Amino acid sequence: MPHPAVRLVDIRETPLDVLEVVDALDDDSSGGLTLFVGRVRDHDGGKGVDGLEYSAHPSALARLQDVCDRVAGRHDVSGLAAVHRVGTLAIGDLAVVVATASAHRGTSFDASRDLIDTLKDEVPIWKHQAFGDGTEEWVGSP
Repeated sequence: MPHPAVRLVDIRETPLDVLEVVDALDDDSSGGLTLFVGRVRDHDGGKGVDGLEYSAHPSALARLQDVCDRVAGRHDVSGLAAVHRVGTLAIGDLAVVVATASAHRGTSFDASRDLIDTLKDEVPIWKHQAFGDGTEEWVGSP
């Protein structure tokens, strides 16, 4: 059963919207909302990145929901949201947006760090990077 604080969980090919995530966590009981936005950067490991593609295992959305439910259960949050992009992304595009809301900022900071770290460790989403020197690399694949 989903945790009641989990308000938005999705994996999508369309561009991500920070305001959608913030709006999903809007309520009068939250004194703090912590937001993390992961963007595609132009370098990795000393090489220039031209672009990348994210792909997800068919179980990824269910795994993301599970991660969100568990993180919400570990922290006293009133709201939690996580959205990840798949498909071809350009430099500067948003790849992931996570946020938590709680009565106090410290709880929200802790929960958001737990959420992004657990998502990256456990949700089967893989990044295929293309470098400027013509090489490529898969990140996060088994």
